[in-house]
Amino acid sequence: MTARILVFAGSIRAHALSGITADAATRELALQGAEVTRISLADYPLPIFDQDLEREKGVPDNAVKLASLVASHDGFLIATPEYNASLPPLLKNAIDWISRVKQDSSGRAIRAFSGKPGAICSSSNGAFAGIRAANHLRAVLVHCQAEIVSAQCSVGRAQEAFDEAGNLTDEATSKKMATTCRALLEAASLVRQRRT
Repeated sequence: MTARILVFAGSIRAHALSGITADAATRELALQGAEVTRISLADYPLPIFDQDLEREKGVPDNAVKLASLVASHDGFLIATPEYNASLPPLLKNAIDWISRVKQDSSGRAIRAFSGKPGAICSSSNGAFAGIRAANHLRAVLVHCQAEIVSAQCSVGRAQEAFDEAGNLTDEATSKKMATTCRALLEAASLVRQRRT
């Protein structure tokens, strides 16, 4: 059966390089046979994580929706930009809220990231290619008990790395993208087989 993969970027800025990277990953995953759902965090606005707010009003509906999306797919891929040598607050906030969701909208128990295969891509205008952000993101997701594949695709000098159609122009980076997507699909397919 076809693995279902959720893809999103850590930035919602128009023409964000992480968004272009997420789009490239979406195409590669589809090319390798995945059923891909590409979302934007802009469609799921969330307040800054605050335990007092959580205690007073509960977990926001959009956090439950995001957690349910992660849980309903066989794996996920996040493309992160790098802000001050780390992951952006928008992405960290979304992950923090998702990690607080204990049940979906129908009341079924849910731990969205637990045991879920994931993959990381990063991008930046510099030569470091967002690797520091990717490393921090990996640590956060592993703490949330996600099973992150070791392969990752980091796109350096990303403002020059894509053609007008959004395809990676560097062969080595394109191969890293293909390898990352293949590793994720293999891990997600194993999880899917165990569930069926």
